[in-house]
Amino acid sequence: MQCACLVCFSTPPRVYRQVASLVGLQLVTSLISVAKTLSGQRETTQRQLNAEKKKQSDGPLVESLNKRLSRTHENITYLEEFMRKIFSGLFMHRYRDVDPEIRMSCIKSLGTWVVSYPSLFLQDIYLKYLGWTLNDKNAGVRRTSILALQSLYEVDDNIPSLGLFTERFYSRMIQLADDVDISVAVSAIGLIKQLLRHQLLSDDDLGPLYDLLIDEPPMIRRAIGELVYDHLIAQNIKTSQSGARDVNNESSEVHIGRMLQILREFSDDPVLSSYVIDDIWDDMKAMKDWKCIISMLLDENPLTELTDMDGTNLVRMLRASAKKAVGERIVPATDNRKLYHNKAQKEILGNSKHEITTALLKKYPQLLRKYISDKAKISPLVDMMMLMKLEMYSLKRQEQNFKAAIDLMVDAFFKHGDKDTLRSCIKAITFCCTNGQADLQNYAENKLKNIEDELVVKVKTAIKEVETGDDEYSLLVNLKRFYELQLSKPVTNDGLFEDMYRILSHLRDMDNEVKSFLLLNMYLQLAWCLHAIDGENPSEASIDELLSKQSSLFEQLYYFLVVLPTYQKEGRSTTILSCRVCVITAEMWCLFKKQKYSSTRLESLGYLPQLDVVQNFWKLCEQQLNISDETEDEDANEEYIEDTNRDVVMIAAAKLVLADTVSKDYLGPEVVSHYVSHGASTTEIIKNLITSLRKNTDNNMAALFFEALKRAYERYMVHVLDGENQTLVGKSYSECLDLASRLAGSYVGASRNKNKSEILKIIQNGVSFAFVDLPKQLSFLEAALLPFVSKLPSSDIPDILMDVQKRTQDTNTNEDPSAWRPYFTFVEKLHDKHAKNEVLQEEKEEKPVKRRGRPRKVRDVPARNLFDGHKSSDEESVSDSDQQGHGEDDDDDDADQPLINTFRSSASKLRSLKVSQQGTSVQKGPPRASGSYS
Repeated sequence: MQCACLVCFSTPPRVYRQVASLVGLQLVTSLISVAKTLSGQRETTQRQLNAEKKKQSDGPLVESLNKRLSRTHENITYLEEFMRKIFSGLFMHRYRDVDPEIRMSCIKSLGTWVVSYPSLFLQDIYLKYLGWTLNDKNAGVRRTSILALQSLYEVDDNIPSLGLFTERFYSRMIQLADDVDISVAVSAIGLIKQLLRHQLLSDDDLGPLYDLLIDEPPMIRRAIGELVYDHLIAQNIKTSQSGARDVNNESSEVHIGRMLQILREFSDDPVLSSYVIDDIWDDMKAMKDWKCIISMLLDENPLTELTDMDGTNLVRMLRASAKKAVGERIVPATDNRKLYHNKAQKEILGNSKHEITTALLKKYPQLLRKYISDKAKISPLVDMMMLMKLEMYSLKRQEQNFKAAIDLMVDAFFKHGDKDTLRSCIKAITFCCTNGQADLQNYAENKLKNIEDELVVKVKTAIKEVETGDDEYSLLVNLKRFYELQLSKPVTNDGLFEDMYRILSHLRDMDNEVKSFLLLNMYLQLAWCLHAIDGENPSEASIDELLSKQSSLFEQLYYFLVVLPTYQKEGRSTTILSCRVCVITAEMWCLFKKQKYSSTRLESLGYLPQLDVVQNFWKLCEQQLNISDETEDEDANEEYIEDTNRDVVMIAAAKLVLADTVSKDYLGPEVVSHYVSHGASTTEIIKNLITSLRKNTDNNMAALFFEALKRAYERYMVHVLDGENQTLVGKSYSECLDLASRLAGSYVGASRNKNKSEILKIIQNGVSFAFVDLPKQLSFLEAALLPFVSKLPSSDIPDILMDVQKRTQDTNTNEDPSAWRPYFTFVEKLHDKHAKNEVLQEEKEEKPVKRRGRPRKVRDVPARNLFDGHKSSDEESVSDSDQQGHGEDDDDDDADQPLINTFRSSASKLRSLKVSQQGTSVQKGPPRASGSYS
C-alpha cells in the first residue's frame, strides 16, 4: 500500500499529484488521531497496572495489563514509524512542489500535526520546514506558515521546545511585517504579538516595525497600532485566552502620557502625528476621555506635568480624536471614496458629538483664552467648534460661553498671521453663522461683518503706510487675512481693488510675497464681482466695472510674465511669485474663456490671449519645471505652498489645454513634451491629460504627439549646438527616447489596431522632419520614431522602408558616416521588424505542441544545516534557493510596498522607542534598554 501511494505521489499530472498529496497528508492526520487514542489507552493501562502492583499482586490481571501495555506501546511505535516514513516519502518532496496549493496543504498539515501531536513533531527536524517556508515566493504559502506558527506559540507548553527555532527565525518573522502582501504582513504582526507575549523579543528588535505606523495600507497600520498600544501604552500583551485588555489598572491620564511620549517623535510634523493617532485610536479608549484631556490641558490635575511640546501634541490629539469620533477622516483615504454611515452608525456618531460638546461647553472659552497666543495650539482648538452641536449652547443656557468663544476667535484672527490660524478662525465663525439657534447665528454674523469692515480699513491704511515708505509687514499680514476672508465670502469695499492696483504699478521693488498676495486678492475680488453679475439682465455699469478690473489685473499679470524670467536668475526669491503668476493667469483665462460668453449678454467679457502672451506664460512655467529638487524642498516649507511648484504650474497649463482655453497647437505639444522630464507627479498629470484628450474624437492626437516629439528633440539639439557638457546632452537625448517610448506605449492592444492610422501619420511626419537639412536631423529617426515602428504590423513596414530609402537615392550617405548612422540603424530595425513579424506569423500558423509532464528540476546545491549542532539522520540539506523561495514556475516577488517617503526619516526615530512606567504600574514584557523613553 505504501509503495503504491508513493508511486502516485510522483505521477507527472499536477491534479493527480495534488489529490495524492492531500490523501497522504490526511492519512498522517488520521494516524495521529489513532495514536492519541492509543496514548490515552496506554496511560489508563499504566495507571491500572501501577494500582495493581501496589497491591503486591502478580496474578493474571497484572500479566494481562502488562501484555495490553506492551501491545499498545508497540502499536503507537508502529504508527509513529509509519508517520515518519510518510513524512520523508511525501512531505519532504511536496513541501517545495511547483504548485503553491500543494505547498500550502503541506505546511498547513504540518502545523496541525505539531499542535496535535507535539511528542513526535515538536522537534527542530520538523519545525525547520515552517521556518524555511517563511521565505516562499508565494504569499499564500508564507501566510500559511505564519498561521501555523501562531497556533504553536499560542500554547504555553510549547515555548520551551521552540527556543532554538525562535532564535533562528525571529528576524525573518519581524521582516514579514513589511511583506509585499498585506495579508501576510498583518498575519506576521499577529505572530510578533505572540512572541512579545512570551517575552521572546526585545525592544531593539521592534525598531523596524515602528516605521510601519505610517505605511500606506491601513490594515498594516491598524495592526501595528494595536501592537504599539499593547506593548508601549497599555504595556499588556493580550493573551490568546482573553481578548479584553487590562485598562482598568491604568488611568486614562497615564495612557495619554505614554501616548504623548510617542508623539514627541513626530512633533515637527502634524501629518505624522495624525497617522499615529489614527493607528492607535480604535484600541486606546483614553483618547475618547474628553474630560481627562481637557483637564490636562487646563492643568486642573497636577499628576502629569506637560511640556510645551506635550501640550501641542495633546491639542492635536484632542482635535484628531474628536474628528474620528464624529466620523471624519484624519488621514487621506487610499481609494478617495466618500464615507457612508448606516442608521446605527449615525446614532453612535451623534452620541459622540453630544459627549464632546458636553465636555467642552463650559471649558471651551477657558482653553481658547489660555492658548490664544500660541500659534501651534490655537488653530486645532478653534477647529473644535466645528465638531460640536451648537444647539446645545441654547438648550443648556450657555449662550454667554458661546459668545465668549466667538469673541476669542475674532481676537485670535487679528492676533495671528499664519495660514492655519486664519483659516480656522474664518471657517469656525462661518460655521457658527449657519448652525445653532437664530440669536447665536446673528451674533456670529455680526462679528464676521465687523471683521470685514475692520480688515478693509487695515488693508487701506497699510497700503498708504507702504506708499509713504513704512515697513511692509503690516500690509503683508493684513493681505493674508483679507485673502482668507475672501476665500469664504465676497467683501464689499470702496476702491480697495484700485488701491492694490496702484501700489503694484508704482512700487515694483516690494517684497515678492506682498506682490503675490496683492495679485491673489485682486483675482478673488474680480471673481466675486463676476459671480454677482446678473447673467440674464446685467447692467452696463457692472460690466464696465468688471472690464476695467479685468484689464487692470491682466496688465499686472502680463508685466510679470515678461519680467520674472529675467529676475529668476537672481535666486529663488521670485519662485513663489512666478508660481502664483502662472496659476492666476491660467485661472483668469479659464474664468473669461471666450467661448463661454459668446452669443450671450456678457459677450464683451470673453477673452482670448494672443500667442505671444501664451508663449511668455509657458516660458515662465518651464522655469518652474526646471527648478532643482533642493530648491523645491526649501519652497515646501513656505506658507501657502500646498504642492511643489512643478505640480502647480503643470496642472495650470494642463487645465488650459484640456478646457481648450488657448490654442492647443502651441501649448498642448509643449506640455506633452515634458511627459517624462520632471518626476512621477508631473508624469501622472500629463498622463491624465492625454487620457482626457483621447476621449474627445475631435482632438488630433497624431499631430499632438508628433509636435511634442519635435519639441523634445529640438531641446536636445539646442544642447548639442550650444556645446554643453555631455551629461546634459545625454540627459536630454534620454528624455527624448523616454518620451517616444511612453507615447508609443499608449497604443496597446485594441487601441493599437484602432489607431494604426495615427501611428502611421506620426512616422510619416517624423520621416519628413528627419530628412530636412540632411543629415542634421537624422537622429530624430532613432530618438523618436523607433518605438512607434514596433507598434505596426509587418504589412506596413515595406511602405515605410520604401519611403525612407527613396529619400536617399541621390544622396551620398558615405560623406559623413557618424551623421548617417541613425539612418542605417533605423533601416536595419525596419528590416528586423519585418523579418521578425513574418517569422512570428509563420509560427502562428503551425499547430502548437503542448508539453506535458513535470518541469525539469534544478539540482540542489548542498548548503549549511539551519540547525547546526542538532543534525539527525532524518534531516536533508536544503539549497539556498529552496530557503529563499519554492516553486520553479512562480513569478518574481513584487516590489516592496512604498512607505510615505516624506515621513520615512522621521519615523525611523521610533526605533529607539521606550515608554517609561508611570504611577505604580507594573512593567510587563522584556527588560528595556536605555533609549529615548528611559
